[in-house]
Amino acid sequence: MSSNIDLKRGLDIPITGKAAPFISKTIVPDIAAVRPGDFNGLVPRLLVSEGDKVLCGSPVLADKLHPEILLTSPISGTVQAIVRGEKRKLLSVLIKSDLEGACAEFDVSGAKTPEGIRDLLCKSGLWPWIVQRPYGTVANPDARPKAIFVSSFNTAPLAADNEFAFASEIQYIQAGIDALALMAGCPVHLGTDGSLKDSVFDSITGVEFHKFKGKHPAGNVGVQISHICPIRKDETVWTVSPAGLSAIGKLLRKGRLDLYRAVAVTGPMAIEPSYVRTIPGMSVSELAGYYGNTPENIRIISGDPLSGRKCGIDGYLGFFDTQVTMINEGTEREWFGWIRPLRYKQFSTDHCYFSWLTPWRKYDMDTNIHGGQRAFVMSDPYYRKVLPMDIFPIYLAKACLAGDIDRMERFGIYEVLPEDLALCEFIDPCKNEIQDMIAKGIDLMRKEMA
Repeated sequence: MSSNIDLKRGLDIPITGKAAPFISKTIVPDIAAVRPGDFNGLVPRLLVSEGDKVLCGSPVLADKLHPEILLTSPISGTVQAIVRGEKRKLLSVLIKSDLEGACAEFDVSGAKTPEGIRDLLCKSGLWPWIVQRPYGTVANPDARPKAIFVSSFNTAPLAADNEFAFASEIQYIQAGIDALALMAGCPVHLGTDGSLKDSVFDSITGVEFHKFKGKHPAGNVGVQISHICPIRKDETVWTVSPAGLSAIGKLLRKGRLDLYRAVAVTGPMAIEPSYVRTIPGMSVSELAGYYGNTPENIRIISGDPLSGRKCGIDGYLGFFDTQVTMINEGTEREWFGWIRPLRYKQFSTDHCYFSWLTPWRKYDMDTNIHGGQRAFVMSDPYYRKVLPMDIFPIYLAKACLAGDIDRMERFGIYEVLPEDLALCEFIDPCKNEIQDMIAKGIDLMRKEMA
């Protein structure tokens, strides 16, 4: 079964710094971080102490709510530090590499039944790749989803090209899909890029194909779910990224943890944007050759510029991220401010500047939002022009802001994650942090429904 879906709404942001399709460097990080904050809904319990020796695949953290779910070390070495924040909140576990690459061995012979696959994924630390919707939390191993969704492409600004990044890993992705389909016992839906004549993902079997054509956020799995099988109250679906499927397939084929993947180094401030081969938890300082000797005015983001996490040169690559973005902080004041008559170097979605006359042009964008926060003054259709989902984005954001659960349910809180409304935040003339509103609304729903 397959379908073709042409999305009319959306926006491709014309920002410079797209990664060239080649691996410029393979990074074996000196220090890797395991960050509980990367895993929504996971309550961490520490399993190691400073000075402990670990292998790649050794357990480091466990989930207090589901003790069978483990987070494991991506490298072999020694636990260098356990970093805590306010009220002793666990922020990260830092592991210093011994450069030996020793791996824990996993018995994959039992991964031929749903229970065997589930146990293997939990023990190896790969279960968190399975994200449960609604709310975008680490999947509950006891839950039974109505479907599994995979988006094979990403339309976010400067996103990694999955056609390049996973061209040599289709066999592992196939193994991952077969295992999840057997474990969950439900259909697997694969969203592919409808603008491509041929895709490396076309050879995958055992899935229902859906070709999506359109601008960002066409590649968001949440948008694809809303057009294929919308989530209703008391329903559960699982989502997995190609990187997660590849890691699961490698575990099943090799019997050990292998998290190496192609990560795009992008952005207007990146020196020779390209790909590096590395692991999650890598220190961003390993990318010094891509941001130069003066990183003070550069914002380094783990993820894409719309919904990624600001990490800085002292931060670490997120568990789910396949992109690092480097943009200017935008601290310089602009002559004449908003009354400046001509802004050839500025992009506007509302034809405020002359950028609409050169639709092919790319811009060296920065973090400047060109204004301050103010009350919502625009109507809902203004934001719906960039959101190809059957929801009311601003009514939903206002309901989240007010903490009105009934209205949140009515306006579509079950169908979205903050990243799905990132473009609404980008075009918002009121400069409101819409993604943060949605995140707080989701947190409130989880507390009320617990």
